[in-house]
Amino acid sequence: MTDLYNITVTINGTTYERAVESRMLLSDFIRHEIDLTGTHIGCEHGVCGACTILFDGQPVRSCIIFAVQADGHELMTVEGLTPDAGEENLHPLQASFKEAHGLQCGFCTPGFLMTLLPFLEETPNPTEQEIREAISGNICRCTGYQHIVEAVQLAAQKLQA
Repeated sequence: MTDLYNITVTINGTTYERAVESRMLLSDFIRHEIDLTGTHIGCEHGVCGACTILFDGQPVRSCIIFAVQADGHELMTVEGLTPDAGEENLHPLQASFKEAHGLQCGFCTPGFLMTLLPFLEETPNPTEQEIREAISGNICRCTGYQHIVEAVQLAAQKLQA
């Protein structure tokens, strides 16, 4: 028999109450219980960064956190960047990734965006080296990172304007 725990968590401004198994990963909870599939699962070891979300405003790997640990906390997934979906409503960071060709297959992109959102709030005018350090925990197999760096530089300009 599996023990179930009742949790209450706020994701992208909406509060959810669910009964979950103690072993359920937060990434699985977000994707399968809440149906927010923008949080991608890559390595399942916290190495690749594809599952990065904001946990009380800080980027974390949702594949190495249990859902029960999120009880009472506020989360933001990539879907929270543009609650009113549509091309014209993209967050400046998303628009910059598009404009600067900072994505190709797009699998890693949600993790990059969620890593970079608090980074740009804390470092509004980053150097290239600071950007490279900020994204060093996220793996992309397509772009070679130069376009991602350029996208972050563009986003920093847009966010300051």
